Amino acid sequence: MLLIAGLGNPGRQYENHRHNVGFMAADAIHRRHSFSPWSRKFSALVADGKLDGEKVLLIKPQTFMNLSGQAIGEALRFYKLTLADLIVFYDELDLAPGKLRIKTGGGAGGHNGIKSIDAHCGKDYRRVRIGIGHPGDKARVNGHVLGDFAKSDHDWLDPLLEAIADNAGMLAKGDDNGFMNKASLAVKGKEDKPAARAPKTAGGQSHIRQARPKHIAPQVPEDGPMAAMLKKILGKKD
Repeated sequence: MLLIAGLGNPGRQYENHRHNVGFMAADAIHRRHSFSPWSRKFSALVADGKLDGEKVLLIKPQTFMNLSGQAIGEALRFYKLTLADLIVFYDELDLAPGKLRIKTGGGAGGHNGIKSIDAHCGKDYRRVRIGIGHPGDKARVNGHVLGDFAKSDHDWLDPLLEAIADNAGMLAKGDDNGFMNKASLAVKGKEDKPAARAPKTAGGQSHIRQARPKHIAPQVPEDGPMAAMLKKILGKKD
């Protein structure tokens, strides 16, 4: 059995925050697969189901982010699971928006939810980090993390969440590289707009092409010694 946790803060006022992208990932998996309705247990919302034949418990701690480890630790102990059975989805400032990376263990990187899980459970679990980007100024980090995703963010966020849901079975089977590749392909090119083409004139040519000077054929005298020499050089026949 696997325990797949999505991190976030409970409450409608937080549901669209960048900090809640872990909840969004859990919800996407829940919608796509035949999981039970959400119910309350372990100070969390939980739902059970299967991913590619693997029994899975989805969990969204309702203790607020900085106490996430309490609910997850309680669930691990209740089902007698090890850290190898735990997968956690959460937001990552140090990854560009739309990037997704998986690692086992490591530091918390300043993330309070991960700090709490590390303290209550240990560190050697799989971490699915979803990039939300850094605002560029440390003073703006709090507002960025606890702010709603911008409308333009959904160009990459929606396809990424779909890919997470579509390929969750790969994650359950331990194919982390395959899962990351699928996520990468889903958002590839979403942040780049196609280059604008040069406008065309009524005649069908672009202004750039129209501005280029046309080739002008050399003028050759009709007769005389110079005419004969030029005709020979240019290969012009009489």
